[in-house]
Amino acid sequence: MNLEQAKQSGKHKARKRLGRGNASGQGKTSGRGHKGAKSRSGYSRGAHFEGGNLPMYRRVRKKGFSNAPFKKHFTVVNVGVLETLDAGSDVDLDLLLSKGLVAKGRGPLKVLGDGTLTRKLTVTAEAFTAQARAKIDAAGGKTLCTAPVQKTKTQVAKDAASARAASAPASAEEEE
Repeated sequence: MNLEQAKQSGKHKARKRLGRGNASGQGKTSGRGHKGAKSRSGYSRGAHFEGGNLPMYRRVRKKGFSNAPFKKHFTVVNVGVLETLDAGSDVDLDLLLSKGLVAKGRGPLKVLGDGTLTRKLTVTAEAFTAQARAKIDAAGGKTLCTAPVQKTKTQVAKDAASARAASAPASAEEEE
């Protein structure tokens, strides 16, 4: 007798017929025991219930900060990949997607410095590594950064102070 010839017995286990008399073994309380929340209909134990112990989420300190939800995701491409493009072309995320050089974008384009570049290209991206910028410039190309310049708090304060200073004398002259 082989395994292929063996009859599959017990493939579908019969369901328990609860509450059908004491002789069935699952009568009266239907296997739920006497009283308590577990015997009641509609009861479900919470996912974090630990049998009366102080739950883990209450035992562990809530301290610290993770920047993960605010991380900026880029579609990255290396300088070596740009070597396959025609010299003098304007490179941006749309061109790279249409040529199939990058996978469908996870976000704005960032150019990394791995590989060599000999062609003169104009690359438009939100971010460049210093090595990538140097290699594109060395090949005679241009790097155009589309990212908005973020000012520090001190720069913002200085700009506000200079704006106030510039507007103050003009209003004093108007009064005279």
